[in-house]
Amino acid sequence: MYNILAGYGLQHPDRILLAAHWDSRPRAEEDPDRPGEPILGADDGGSGVGVLLELARIFSENDLPLGVDIILFDGEDYGRVSDLDNYFLGARHWSNNPPVPGYSPRFGILLDMVGGENAVFYKESYSMRYAPNLVDEIWSIAANKGHENLFINQRGGAVADDHMIVNQQTDINMINIIHHSVNENGSVQFPPYWHTQNDNMEIIDQTTLQAVGDVLLELIYNRIPQ
Repeated sequence: MYNILAGYGLQHPDRILLAAHWDSRPRAEEDPDRPGEPILGADDGGSGVGVLLELARIFSENDLPLGVDIILFDGEDYGRVSDLDNYFLGARHWSNNPPVPGYSPRFGILLDMVGGENAVFYKESYSMRYAPNLVDEIWSIAANKGHENLFINQRGGAVADDHMIVNQQTDINMINIIHHSVNENGSVQFPPYWHTQNDNMEIIDQTTLQAVGDVLLELIYNRIPQ
C-alpha cells in the first residue's frame, strides 16, 4: 500500500492539509448479488480524489496565499465489518510517520463520498468535536454560495474515517466532509450504493463535485486569515 503526497506553495511555512482515500473496497458486503467482489468506489474514495486532483491543477496555475498539502491515503477501506483495526491503514502510518519533522498545518479537511447524486453533508460529529469553527465556516460559505441543500446546517453522526485517526494520533485538527445522515435510531446511515457494486460512475453528480470544489476554493483563497 502507498500513500501519495503533494505540496503546493512550498515557500509558505503556514500550511493546511487536504486529504481523501484513493483505495476502494476489496469486498462489497452490502451487495446482495456480488458481496465477495471488490467495488469500483466511484464515490467512496474516487470522488474525493477527483476533487483534489482538480484543486491541485488550480493550485499549480494560481498562486496560493498559504501552503497546501494534499495526501491520498491508502488502505482506508481494507478492513472487514466491525474490524476497525484494519481500516484507515494509510492514515495510521502517516500519523505515526510525519513526512516532515514537526509538521503542523493549521488544520486538515478530509473529503469522502463527495460526488454522489442527492448528496447531503451534515456536520459530522468528530469534526464538530475537534474543529467546530472550521466546520461552521465551511458550511457558511456553502450557504452563501447557494449550496445549503448539500451542506445541511445540522449536526450529523460520528463517522469513523481517516480524520478520526489523524485527530487521535496527531495535533492536527481534521474535519470530514462526507455524505451521510442519521436514521431514526440515531445510527449513521450511508447512501444505498455504499459498499455495493452500484458505487460506480452512474451515481456521480458533477454538480455535487463542483459545489464541494467551489466551497474549498473560496475558503483557501479568500477566507483563511493571513
